[in-house]
Amino acid sequence: MRDRACLVALALTTLLAGCDAGGSPTDPEPLSGPPSAAFGIWTPGPGECAKAVHDAYAVLGPDGKLYPTWHPPEDPSGCSFGHEHGRDPSGSDLVSLVGGIPFGVANEALEAYDPANPRREDHVGHKIEWENDVELRVDGGVATIRCDVLTKLHQGTHSKDAFTNNLHEQVYHVRCEDGAGVSVTLLTAIGNPGEFLRSCDRTRVDAGPATPINSPFGDGERLLPDRTCLEQYLFTAGEPSDYDRALRESWQTTSSIRAMDGRALATFNPYYQVLEPSRYHDPTSSTLLRRPLSACAETLPDGRAVHGGDCGAATGFGWDDPRSPFRGARRVVDLNTLSLQNADGPEVWYTDPFGRGGRTGSFRGGVRQWVARATTSVGSYADGPILGADRAYAGAGTHAPN
Repeated sequence: MRDRACLVALALTTLLAGCDAGGSPTDPEPLSGPPSAAFGIWTPGPGECAKAVHDAYAVLGPDGKLYPTWHPPEDPSGCSFGHEHGRDPSGSDLVSLVGGIPFGVANEALEAYDPANPRREDHVGHKIEWENDVELRVDGGVATIRCDVLTKLHQGTHSKDAFTNNLHEQVYHVRCEDGAGVSVTLLTAIGNPGEFLRSCDRTRVDAGPATPINSPFGDGERLLPDRTCLEQYLFTAGEPSDYDRALRESWQTTSSIRAMDGRALATFNPYYQVLEPSRYHDPTSSTLLRRPLSACAETLPDGRAVHGGDCGAATGFGWDDPRSPFRGARRVVDLNTLSLQNADGPEVWYTDPFGRGGRTGSFRGGVRQWVARATTSVGSYADGPILGADRAYAGAGTHAPN
């Protein structure tokens, strides 16, 4: 494994020259810049890597500030961070083009754009997925094209935040062989604030006041499990429990970059799915959430209990123990479609943190976006590719919250 200095360097195009062909550091220049609100907020748990080791995994954002970025679950020195951020982006063909992935750029822009209503997300929820040479349909036809895809969504699956908060930072980089593509960062509004859809039957659940209170209504939906799903599909009379229907989360985004007049320049709708979250919604709980691990040892009044699967050996430890299977570390991304309506350009736009109000000049609280000069659609709802299937990103010390 490359040492930590080079892992950081590989996340930064400005530091790639600091590693020789064998991955050894050649004294790269240290990063310097003011810290963003997202930088340095992680605190280690007992026995985990020191905070300074974690904070060394950093990139400079487009505003010249320091941001946290991807790091491995365990530092090459041997210590664990206790959380993971998905697939190592250094293998993506897009890294040489877009550089490292800073976590929290859109959130930082919101601090300037609407300082009275900041959206500060925890560190562990930032998750990366990518694939090179993905085959996607063109304009709904039978012709296909190859595209490189690199994406990141803040997807917290351990706390009650997503029950009411529909704003989550999304990064979406796509480059296709015909020149189509995007490089965008925004706070995407996934469904309506203050509510979500019950994952097992799509019933709308009112979970409480919107946070932030002025959160915009959005397209897409957050499909999250609640107690009803567990009682219907996890607790059985003896047959194997259906963990997928009981606990799967599906964060179904429908995001867009829009010009000042409201027209969509780019629209994309990947679905980010989690198979083993460490929480579910329970309106009878004072905290609104409970832990799937606790359900493993539960028997309902009618005698039904959980049978087989993840709960089989999940006894004798807490919900935040690395031995628990419920840690939000199994995820997939359904790509679906990317549509561009920007044939006349320009390619560089500056929008507000929500991807709206695009103009050609920068402004306070604006985020730089890149949209290819094209009008096209790639991908498919029906049979679009799935990224991340059968991959495992958790390390030996990874545990909820993750």
